[in-house]
Amino acid sequence: MLSYRHAFHAGNFADVLKHAVLHLTMEHMVRKDKAMTCIDTHAGAGMYRLQGDHAQKTGEYQEGIAKLWQRDDLPEALQPYIDHIKQLNPGNTLKTYPGSPAITQSWLRRDDNLYLYELHPNDHKLLNRQFERRKKVRVAQSDGYHALKALLPPPSRRGIVLIDPPYELKTDYQQAIKAIQNGYQRFSTGTYMVWYPVVKRGFIDDMVKQIQRSQMRNVLQIELCIQPDNNEFGMTGTGMLVVNPPWKLKQQMEEVLPYLVKHLGTADSSFSLKQLVEE
Repeated sequence: MLSYRHAFHAGNFADVLKHAVLHLTMEHMVRKDKAMTCIDTHAGAGMYRLQGDHAQKTGEYQEGIAKLWQRDDLPEALQPYIDHIKQLNPGNTLKTYPGSPAITQSWLRRDDNLYLYELHPNDHKLLNRQFERRKKVRVAQSDGYHALKALLPPPSRRGIVLIDPPYELKTDYQQAIKAIQNGYQRFSTGTYMVWYPVVKRGFIDDMVKQIQRSQMRNVLQIELCIQPDNNEFGMTGTGMLVVNPPWKLKQQMEEVLPYLVKHLGTADSSFSLKQLVEE
């Protein structure tokens, strides 16, 4: 299915969590001089117009990044993310929001490589247009899951993989975990990040069980739930599963998550931070 367009949801509370984690991971990775390979299996369009028809139709960004980007009391761990938003939006109007490809690319150094995969023809066209002049960025209209077989392990033995499927199908949950299991078998020291929506808790429980039964070590689960679990609400929360997370990520999220609950949530909102599998 190719009906999902992230432009409707860009900058919402789920993006805030996902992209805060991505920024912190990239910040950690560039501290070492050694080159790295970054892979985004479901890249989307790369950049989004918040004043465009898609974002304005849902207004989801108003309950996400719009509530944070001009605050002056941010936790230190949120600063890299918000600084990037401000660089893209000089002045007082929030017009542009970066997808994960733009965020990752903003951290790349001369010898780093970024591989972007997107199947949707319209989003692929936009993605390719954005990065066609970037020598270290490769864009393909193909299945990012299949690309992991060819790209892992990377020559430098340093890299990150972001898996962010649309979850249009129930099987997307299990397929995402299977992808990191297969990647882990080839490249066990890489950092893998899987984003997921909380729609039905049973799907998340199955993902967790699948990870705990696997050979993967050092897995962190991060969740932000704006509403309590409820099958009638649609997406009530969002989460990230991070394999081989940066060593300070858990500590940083202990500061970030309560702040996000306070400023994006309600009295019924919650967060969780669990070490699913030890090192």
